[in-house]
Amino acid sequence: MGWENLLSVALVVALGLMLVSAGIEDVRVREIANWKNAAIALAAPLFWWSSGLSLWPDMAVQLLFAGIVFAIFCGVFAMGWMGGGDVKLIAALSLWMPLVRFVDMMIIMSIAGGVVTLVMVIDSVIRKSSRAIEVPYGVAIAIAALLVLREPLFNQFS
Repeated sequence: MGWENLLSVALVVALGLMLVSAGIEDVRVREIANWKNAAIALAAPLFWWSSGLSLWPDMAVQLLFAGIVFAIFCGVFAMGWMGGGDVKLIAALSLWMPLVRFVDMMIIMSIAGGVVTLVMVIDSVIRKSSRAIEVPYGVAIAIAALLVLREPLFNQFS
């Protein structure tokens, strides 16, 4: 295993820790700190380099893809369906994976988001709360990303 592979593994592990932290923070205070999203986004180019992506066209395509993802989810935010921290986290994660893995993440994220929402509704009913339910969707995003990103981590050893 060369230094680049070791760096890739270290970066994916660091990303995993940031995702766990973001999920916990979203449960506790219903927001994800901008510095976490920025750290995830800014570490992506180092991951690209350690993974052997070429400057052109691979990195350019990845940046364009992330820009499109961010624009789409800004629309989701504008409609009030998702928080700003969630949108930034999804956009930052789109820098870490190609389209196919991103689609996998979105599918897992929607299933996990449904489970998290169901848990929140059940909790609200049990507590007999009349307050609006705020779903910590960062948990679903983190779970989905961790499941999708585990593959490149373990492929480094094959």
